[in-house]
Amino acid sequence: MSFTPRPGPDGATRTGARRLPSTGTLDALDRPLRDLRISVTDRCNFRCVYCMPGEVFGRDYAFLERHELLTFEEIERIARAALSQGVRKLRLTGGEPLLRRGIEDLVARLAALRTLDGVKPEIALTTNGSALAVKAEALKAAGVDRVTVSLDSLDDALFQRMNDVGFPVARVLHGIDAAHAAGLPVKLNTVVKRGMNDGEILDLAERFRGTGYVLRFIEYMDVGATNGWSMADVVPSAEIVATIDARFPLDPAEPTAPGETAQRWRYRDGAGEIGVISSVTNAFCGSCNRARLSTEGRLFTCLFASEGHDLRALLRSGADDAALTAALASIWGTRDDRYSEVRSLLTPELRADRSRIEMSYIGG
Repeated sequence: MSFTPRPGPDGATRTGARRLPSTGTLDALDRPLRDLRISVTDRCNFRCVYCMPGEVFGRDYAFLERHELLTFEEIERIARAALSQGVRKLRLTGGEPLLRRGIEDLVARLAALRTLDGVKPEIALTTNGSALAVKAEALKAAGVDRVTVSLDSLDDALFQRMNDVGFPVARVLHGIDAAHAAGLPVKLNTVVKRGMNDGEILDLAERFRGTGYVLRFIEYMDVGATNGWSMADVVPSAEIVATIDARFPLDPAEPTAPGETAQRWRYRDGAGEIGVISSVTNAFCGSCNRARLSTEGRLFTCLFASEGHDLRALLRSGADDAALTAALASIWGTRDDRYSEVRSLLTPELRADRSRIEMSYIGG
């Protein structure tokens, strides 16, 4: 895609990205860039029904060839440019990022970089947990600061049905405990789909109360076009909070950082907290400070985007770091995405016709 300036919120067309020395580049709606989510592989060993359904992504699905993936050096260059624009957190995703050979080496490269404030960026990793028991200590040693593990059910039969490959929940729970033992803070993400795992909410809350693990419930989202999304499948976060509050009383908690996706709730008895991510019923586009880098180097400025900006082509055409940084600043400086806020204004037909990247492709 070309980097054509677009009108800002005041109607004026920007000819260059606005930059504040202490914060980096602001987009067209005055949102800073703080979080870069990096997909390191398009492969996954699960076929979760809401992300990578098996009937679409079968075992013979054609994944990217190795030469099509960004190299670790290319990822490092893009990350360095992003940090110069204000990014403070780097999150490694997939697919399943632990399937990328040498992932610890990439973590070490990224941990050696510095933010505008001169400190190590926060490095997080999102995983399905299948290889976490094997990798946890190496990830911690390389510089990962925390991990987020997808956990959609404690019921083994349901968990296996949702991951659609017969992977047992006990092995994921073992990986979670291994990460904790290695000194990694752990967050747990549960995507709630009505009629599938909405009956698991209280069991999950009870299991992880008082453990130090932060459990977050995510509204089922209309990312991509393969998961058969319907508004009828969405369990609103307000309903989730009410369900838990009726058993374990909750109080609202302040966000820990600007642009945080989850609304936080503390157990009144001091047994920890939960979070809810409400991108369908209570959109947070106004504070969104995240960009997403796909496995083969396309930069997306919204989870619901239909097109990305090809940074791999720029890198492999011989562009130096200054040109890469300028391109990134231009992309972010003209960004005006706010799909979740306007979703309700679209008819079902318009939503269906609008192409969107797949969750498995961009890593959430």
